[in-house]
Amino acid sequence: LLRRFDPAPPSVTVGPEDVAMFQYTGGTTGVSKAAVATHHNVLANVFQMRAWAEPVARKEGEEAVLGVMPLFHVYGMVTVMHFSVLTGSAMVLLPRFETEQVLKAINRYKPAFFPGVPTMYVAINSHPKVSKYNLRSIEACVSGAAPLPVEVQQKFEELTEGKLAEGYGLSEAPVVVTANPIVGKGKMGSIGVPFPDVEARIMDVETGEREMPVGEVGELAIRAPQVMKGYWNRPEETAAVLRQGWLYTGDLAKMDEDGFFSIVDRKKEMIIAGGFNIYPREVEEVLYEHPKVKEAVCFGVPDPYRGETVKVCIVLREGEGATPEEITEFCRARLARFKVPKLVEFRKELPKSLVGKVLRRVLVEEEKAKLEKAP
Repeated sequence: LLRRFDPAPPSVTVGPEDVAMFQYTGGTTGVSKAAVATHHNVLANVFQMRAWAEPVARKEGEEAVLGVMPLFHVYGMVTVMHFSVLTGSAMVLLPRFETEQVLKAINRYKPAFFPGVPTMYVAINSHPKVSKYNLRSIEACVSGAAPLPVEVQQKFEELTEGKLAEGYGLSEAPVVVTANPIVGKGKMGSIGVPFPDVEARIMDVETGEREMPVGEVGELAIRAPQVMKGYWNRPEETAAVLRQGWLYTGDLAKMDEDGFFSIVDRKKEMIIAGGFNIYPREVEEVLYEHPKVKEAVCFGVPDPYRGETVKVCIVLREGEGATPEEITEFCRARLARFKVPKLVEFRKELPKSLVGKVLRRVLVEEEKAKLEKAP
């Protein structure tokens, strides 16, 4: 081959607006789509990440970042690989998330930064031998891809004495657009404030043309340098989400008087039961308060009378047992009557994507398949 071909590399010019990658969306609520991201999109977010982490950053070249998410996904790519390259940090890479291996890696390599998803922090909190490991090197973690229950955040911060900051991002704006600050005032249960150069607003769900007042729920729209060019070969779906320079995320959210944003739920995941709007995240937050619950997911299933009814799937902590009645009674004391789960299923595990995000869509499809088979 060397004799037949010129070994000199070809001369290639790459511009900031050239396509860098196709990032396929998670497919948690529907068919996965290819979000087209440019080099500028990706690099802008890496510099935003560095600005966010700067308050606790050590001298460049002395930092270590723990990477347990796949680097082919934009979340791991930006927050672990690109962030480490930009800051000269060491990367502590594990091929997959296995709780005990992660604990050993933190204990041995002393990483200060550990980006992840809620299921990872749940697993660490619940590990029976977690107290045997020194996790105090952890200074900052950003949690994304799914809502971070307040109980999980509080427990993890107690274990590490570091900051676990909930953030928000999506494949269409790779990858983080808001986060709670590492130092200073943050708000548990919120997704924080926009990153530098990111604008965010709450728009009415019906038309998407009217900005909602402070405290009211609407669709989150963002304008930022990391917003994608569009979906590959999907012009109609691109036009539906990219409007006049703003990306309409499909997520229901609200903004408080301090400028902190909170995700209420995805528009597609909202449950409408008997005319009432029920947000799965609110139910899940209550379930995570139960001492026996390790993981929980809430979703709507078809109901001939109410339109939809609330179902939850639960993974219990190791060695624990519970009944559906126990769960519903616990929820009844903390939720409005129409929000209390009518169906409770216990599972050994929940279906997840390679990033660790619970695949709610799979559970909904299972329920629909059951109904189709019913006589």
